[in-house]
Amino acid sequence: MKNLFFLSVLTFALFSCSGGKKQSEHPMFELDCLLDVVEQELDNTVTVVGFVTHTCKHSGKRCFIIGESQKATMMVEAGEIGGFNADLTGSKIAVTGVIKEHRRTEEVISQMEKSVHQRMEEGVSMETCTAELNNINDMRNWMKERGKDYYAVYYMDGISFDVLD
Repeated sequence: MKNLFFLSVLTFALFSCSGGKKQSEHPMFELDCLLDVVEQELDNTVTVVGFVTHTCKHSGKRCFIIGESQKATMMVEAGEIGGFNADLTGSKIAVTGVIKEHRRTEEVISQMEKSVHQRMEEGVSMETCTAELNNINDMRNWMKERGKDYYAVYYMDGISFDVLD
């Protein structure tokens, strides 16, 4: 009974939002929790737990993970991993890597918006264009709320991963 209690406490510590420690001594986060502190973790090595939603079929050089809430997503570049197998889709993984940031400036976002409007004039699906314009609006709102002159896209340069299923 004591062993079961100890195992439960250890599991909770490893997967909590506070960034528990893994054997490699890198903080471990559920993806949903990482995004709350991602700016503090830029250029740091962390382990992130999430579900694989997609792997690039041709090269396997990246995959996308989603958090438990299904609201948070992150791209993982294969980096030292070499590649991701398409069979990982749907699997829960713990991926270790370095957190990076790509910044989209207002100029880039305005170009994206112009492109959407051009495609609308060419007859591209209104539903698709409306969704893209909503994303652009969300980016601008994010910038305004944080007082930033860019929109941050966070991703990870992968080092290793383990399947947790």
